[in-house]
Amino acid sequence: VLGAAMVYLTSSNQLNTLAAARYEQAYYLAYSGLSFRNRRQAKAARDSTRELCMAKNSNQAGGRHSGGAPHAPRAKVILAFAAIYLIWGSTYLAIKIAIETIPPLFVAAGRFLAAGLLLHIFARLHTSERPTRVHWRNAAIIGSLLFLAGTGALTWSEQYVPSGLAALLLAIIPLWMVLLHHLEIRRGLGWPLVLGLVLGLAGIALLVGPQKLLGGARIPFVGAAVLIGGSICWSVGSLRSRRVAMPKSSLLAASMEMLAGGAGLVVVGIVSGEGRALIHATISARSVLGVAYLIVFGSLLGFNSYHWLLKVSTPSRVATYAYVNPVIAILLGWVFGGEAMSLRTLVATVIIVAAVAIIITHQARAEAAKDLQELPASGELPETVV
Repeated sequence: VLGAAMVYLTSSNQLNTLAAARYEQAYYLAYSGLSFRNRRQAKAARDSTRELCMAKNSNQAGGRHSGGAPHAPRAKVILAFAAIYLIWGSTYLAIKIAIETIPPLFVAAGRFLAAGLLLHIFARLHTSERPTRVHWRNAAIIGSLLFLAGTGALTWSEQYVPSGLAALLLAIIPLWMVLLHHLEIRRGLGWPLVLGLVLGLAGIALLVGPQKLLGGARIPFVGAAVLIGGSICWSVGSLRSRRVAMPKSSLLAASMEMLAGGAGLVVVGIVSGEGRALIHATISARSVLGVAYLIVFGSLLGFNSYHWLLKVSTPSRVATYAYVNPVIAILLGWVFGGEAMSLRTLVATVIIVAAVAIIITHQARAEAAKDLQELPASGELPETVV
C-alpha cells in the first residue's frame, strides 16, 4: 500500500514549492535567538519576502492561489517521511536477507545497476539534457565514493555485523560530514558540534569496546572498521558532489552515479573472487526478494521520496531520517531478524542518536540564521530561491 501511494506521490505533477515557505520555516528556527531590534528587522524582511513570493507564484499560476502560501498536501508529506523512515530503515535487514545466498558485493552491484538503469531511462525521457564526458567522469568518482566504497562497505560488513548495529554505525555520517566540512574551510567547530562529535565517538567506542562492558556481544573490529571507513567515503563523496560539474537534473545525475558505482562493484566483486562464488551459489528465493526490495523500495521509491521532500520541506526536517533509521533498523532486526537487543546496544543507540540530533539541530539553526542574514533589503528575491 505504501509503495503504491509513493508511486502516486513521485509521479504527481503537483510538486510545487515556494521560497516563502522556506523563509517562513527558517525565520521561526532562528527568530528566538535574535535581539529585539533584529527581530523587528527579520520580521519585516520575512513578511516582505513572503508577499513577493506569493505574488510571484500567483502570477505564474494564473491567480489560482490566494490567501496563504500553498503547501504540499499533508498526506503526501506523511507518506514521503514514512518512506524514508521505514523503507530506508528496513533496507539494512533486507541486505542481511539478500546476502544469505548471494555474495555481498554482487548484491550491491545488482541493486544499483538495476535502479540506476531504470532511473536513467526515466530521466532521459523527461529531460532534453544530455550528459557529457566530464559528467560521466565526475559520476564515476562520486559513484565510487558513495556506492562502491560507502554502500559496498555496508553490504560486505553485514556478513559480520548485525543489521541494526550496522545502521547505528552509519548514523554517524552527519558527524563526519560536519567535521570534514569545517576542516576544509578551516573554521572552529563550536561547543555543540564538539559535544556531538564526542558523543558520537563515545557511542562507537561502546559498540566495539571490551566484551564485558555493559554486557552483550561487541561488534567485530574488522566489520566496524570497514563500516566506519565506508561512512567516511560516503561523507567525502557527498561533500564533493556539491562542487563538481553534473547534469542539472538531479535524477539524471543520481542515475549516472548509481550506474558508475554498480559497475565498480562488479569489477571489485570479480577481482575479490566473489564472481566464482556467485557462479556456484545456490540462490534462494528469499535472497532474490531481498534484492528486489532494495531495488524497488530502497533505491527507487526511497530516493524519489527523499528528493521530493527536499523540495517541500526544510533540510533539517528531512535530515531526521539519520537518527530515525537506526532505531527502525534495530527494532526490525530484533523482531524479524533474531538479532540480540542488549543493554550495550540500547545505551549506544541513545548516545549516537543524541549526538546526531545535536549536530543536525545546530546545523539547522546555523543555516536558518544565514538565510535571515541573506534576506534582501531592496525587496528583490535572492537568486538562490528563484
